[in-house]
Amino acid sequence: MPRTPIAHVRLDLHPDHPDAVTATLAGTGAGADTARALLAGHGFRPLDPVTMVLARIDHEEPHHAGQAAITLRSAGAAVEITPGLQDDIDTAWTWANHPMPWLTREEIREVSQEAQKIHDDIAAGRLVIHRHAHDGHTTVAVGTYPGGKSIHLHGENHLRQTTLVHDTTAEALREFDDLYTDAVRTGPAPATETEQRAAAALANPLATGAGAPSGTAPAEPSPPRTETVPVYAADPGDHEALLREFLETQGEWEKYRPWDETTVASHESLTLRAEFVHEAGPRDTAWTVAAYESPVGERIWHATATATTPVEIMRTLLDSLAAEHAWGRGPDSKITEKTLAEATRPLADTGWPQNTDGRCMTWTTPTDEPAGLRFDAFAAQRPNGTLPTWTLWGGNTADQPTWAIHLSAHAPAPLLQDLTFELSQGQGNRRLRNPDPPRSTPPTTGPSLHHQAVAPGPPAAARKR
Repeated sequence: MPRTPIAHVRLDLHPDHPDAVTATLAGTGAGADTARALLAGHGFRPLDPVTMVLARIDHEEPHHAGQAAITLRSAGAAVEITPGLQDDIDTAWTWANHPMPWLTREEIREVSQEAQKIHDDIAAGRLVIHRHAHDGHTTVAVGTYPGGKSIHLHGENHLRQTTLVHDTTAEALREFDDLYTDAVRTGPAPATETEQRAAAALANPLATGAGAPSGTAPAEPSPPRTETVPVYAADPGDHEALLREFLETQGEWEKYRPWDETTVASHESLTLRAEFVHEAGPRDTAWTVAAYESPVGERIWHATATATTPVEIMRTLLDSLAAEHAWGRGPDSKITEKTLAEATRPLADTGWPQNTDGRCMTWTTPTDEPAGLRFDAFAAQRPNGTLPTWTLWGGNTADQPTWAIHLSAHAPAPLLQDLTFELSQGQGNRRLRNPDPPRSTPPTTGPSLHHQAVAPGPPAAARKR
């Protein structure tokens, strides 16, 4: 006789927060309580009486959801995994430019798991952060476990690690102050964008009405509300529509599709091309642009852009590509101070602070929204290398951005100036981070469920991060 499941659990991608995973439970009693406990052991947190959410800071939610499913099934629960989540669980992706490339995939997960534990301890008040600083590369902090040790921390999100352990808080604070002097600030550092997304997913009810108390009407669908923001802080927008618009308006460009997932736009001269990957994950390269000396000549320069790049900035790049700006200097040319000044003049004209740190010059936004342009002098001297010379980025840092455009050493200065002009003065749209809750109709007894929309971020389905 078939065994009756202790509970039914449905695992799905979160409808509003990329990366996060939801677990919806059906059933009551000891079996449902057991399922909740097992889910909690894998990092799920209760959102309402029948819904739990898994939101991490390392984009590993699908992996841990898959592990939770194995545990639940072994305990006798019936588990349904939606096709979208199953696809993410089965996707074998790797971290691009991980700072510890010598680690195996499982070892990277171990590092991330330790960082997740530190994050959870801070969020739950088990680890109190006294001070923080920026060491020139990343965030550092000092904190204490009540009744336990005091520690020094280094890094952000999935890279945060414990570097020093002290027996007393006074000793830990004294050494931290000696190490970071004037950079020290009181209290914890501001939450990163990744931490904000995870916190929002754990704090806000879903808009679907699933699991609502009996008699509660589901939330009335309403179009997302948007706000006008600087272009570097805008949502990605519709890149598919941008590609169609470009091909329809540029008569000198022809379209062909060598693979189902890729479209190539080629100039009639056969010296310029733009490739778009339709199925690219948000942190994958979606666009690759290149210019060549001749139809069979060497490549002069190239650029790549992630799928999360605001569509207004990508439109500027394509428009420049279609103009004479795309034909740049030859591969033997050198980047001069005049070239550098020409390319970055829009940033200087709008007051973007410039900083030189070793081999890199960086211009950053004067607003609270992180974004900037980075010029790597080392990469510029090696035009055939793999490192980008120019990086336009938005969100978080240039090394871990929300979106990024990378250009090689000989990208034409007029094209770069077009991009920096758009970066410094352009505007775009972003979903409101704190919209009013949608109305419930008709009003009935019980609270109405609502959700908080946030700017989209990279889902765990991305094959490279």
